Amino acid sequence: MYSGLKIISLFFIFTISFGYSQDWKLVWSDDFNGPAGPISSVHWFHQTQLPNGSSWYNGEIQHYTNRTDNSYVSNGTLKIVAKKETYTDQGRTKKYTSARLNSKYAFRYGRIEIKAKLPRGVGTWPAMWMLGQNIKEPGAYWQTKGFGTTSWPACGEVDIMEHWGSNQNYVQSAIHTPSSHGGTVNLGGQYINTATTQFHIYTIDWSEEKMVFSVDGNVHYTYNPATKNSNTWPFDSKMYLLLNIAIEPNIASSFTESEMEIDYIRIFRDNLGISTNQGEIPELFKLSPAYPNPFNPSTNIDYALGKSNIINLSVYDINGSQIEELLNEYQRAGEYSITWDASRQPSGIYFIKMMSAKNNFTQKVVLLK
Repeated sequence: MYSGLKIISLFFIFTISFGYSQDWKLVWSDDFNGPAGPISSVHWFHQTQLPNGSSWYNGEIQHYTNRTDNSYVSNGTLKIVAKKETYTDQGRTKKYTSARLNSKYAFRYGRIEIKAKLPRGVGTWPAMWMLGQNIKEPGAYWQTKGFGTTSWPACGEVDIMEHWGSNQNYVQSAIHTPSSHGGTVNLGGQYINTATTQFHIYTIDWSEEKMVFSVDGNVHYTYNPATKNSNTWPFDSKMYLLLNIAIEPNIASSFTESEMEIDYIRIFRDNLGISTNQGEIPELFKLSPAYPNPFNPSTNIDYALGKSNIINLSVYDINGSQIEELLNEYQRAGEYSITWDASRQPSGIYFIKMMSAKNNFTQKVVLLK
């Protein structure tokens, strides 16, 4: 008679080795369940640099900081806090502070779900949105990694959710492209009576055909231009997430502080995002044993490619659920190393899996805390 562990292991090996269903599969997430304190630097980057040396765009009047005063994790949620305070940075003094986070994960196509409760106050402008990984913007995370080749709006912008305190409880989604940007005509929204007092799930389904925006399953806008080219659809390349609260010049004099609270962010992809038309099918690649193993809190993963490949490097738990995608990039031949920080995961057995459309390698690792 098989033990429960053996049955789970056999099921795990079977499901990840002999093909995938067409259902959405979780490829990246942050549930903010770690210890109270700063947000994970593995997943997030604080964008604080004033892009033009003196201010932010759209007449915003705040500084973005990397302080826990303006962004932190506690009790299983992320708090982004806008404050009224005098703060000097980069030689500029401003009367409000907030935070602007860039995800260190970039992706193409999928379903993005964000469960959030919004701030309130006339002059507050929270947003959950995406920009092209290739945006040319001083101080943005992917610019610092050498991806900054394309200016806004040619890089594309997707506003999953925007809310203005001057229009309480109206949430909006919008698309900015070279064909329509700034005061774009490509937008839609709906009223959510409890947007600032209760959590709601903000969703975008992004495919190569269209983008569909909804709140709690209720669709309020679909973007599907009849002609798709660089002017209307710069959305066939990777994008990354941004979370922030901006402060507008019309901020109420009575405003002191308010927060956007996020319970989780989850990104799903059909078929784990493995597509044979994105590049060559790997003929040779190798996943080396992780070290140290057992480990706490991080382990190093080496791998080698025999030629240019599309690979997917992910972590699964003992139940066969993918909990993190470490790498999903186009890589050239060579040897690589990546570190998995598991400080937010409980002790236990995990599986690191490197796969292509036809081949895979799996390594078992043990986290001991």
